[in-house]
Amino acid sequence: MNSEITDRNETHIALMRRAGYIALFGNLALACAKIILGKISGSLAVMGDGIDSLTDVAIALMTLIVSTVVSRPGDKEHPWGHGRAETTATMALSFIIFFAGTQLARSSLGQLINRSYKSEVSMIALAAAALSIGGKTILAATQYTLGKKSGSAMIQANAQNMLGDIVMSAGVLTGIGAARLFRCPALDPVTALLVSAWVIKNAVAIFSDMNTELMDGNTDRGIYKRLFDAASSVPGVSHPHRARIRKIASRWDMDLDIEVDGKMSVAAAHEIARQVEGAVRRAIPDVYDIMVHVEPQGMSDENEQYGLDESDVQ
Repeated sequence: MNSEITDRNETHIALMRRAGYIALFGNLALACAKIILGKISGSLAVMGDGIDSLTDVAIALMTLIVSTVVSRPGDKEHPWGHGRAETTATMALSFIIFFAGTQLARSSLGQLINRSYKSEVSMIALAAAALSIGGKTILAATQYTLGKKSGSAMIQANAQNMLGDIVMSAGVLTGIGAARLFRCPALDPVTALLVSAWVIKNAVAIFSDMNTELMDGNTDRGIYKRLFDAASSVPGVSHPHRARIRKIASRWDMDLDIEVDGKMSVAAAHEIARQVEGAVRRAIPDVYDIMVHVEPQGMSDENEQYGLDESDVQ
């Protein structure tokens, strides 16, 4: 069992690093291209798209750093390991993304208020937006695949961010295309303003998800049902209750109370608890640890304040 957990952890770290390197070099190339083309064309929308790609470069760098941290085993100060570094880093990334969005919004509003935008939208800006869509589509598909394989919240958040980038780049292409077609250059900063709203929205969504995880929250009721079903499948187990599930990086840490015959020996009760742990690990992949507490049948405390019962997930 321990060797299997170690193998999964090593695979998780290897996939994180692979995703990090692909995202790093891919986004760096896209960011440089879009910022240069945005500067040449004078398009704030394209410049903003390039700045957003620079935030993706920061995400990739952080992914590589975090993959080193989470690979460390547990120690006296961190008995649960260092998996939460991934959650903390992902939350920090949400602030980076939020900052990029607000800066772009300020620049866009400044151009609209001062009417400092260019009098004509260049074809170079259209080419830059089209390049961004193609490059981001490839990167998003790669991150999504590696995120699913590794179960990494950080890579999946990055994939979600890149899907947003595709929509954003499509919006940029539409906006500057309309600005050129209808000879209305003000549409360029207007498009950039809409892009900034999209970036800020994604940042808030990522922050909310990671805040729930840091607070040991879990909105997935389905995994609780699988836990209860697995425990109830073991002969001799009754009333599985007081379940608590939290996520540490891509893995689950669980607590569960079960009831057994009060006349049973300690050794027999321990064996049932061990069977429950095995049943749960078979039913739910990537369980980091599960603590099964045994109680005599019919003697559970009705005033217990912590955890979920089966009735809570029906």
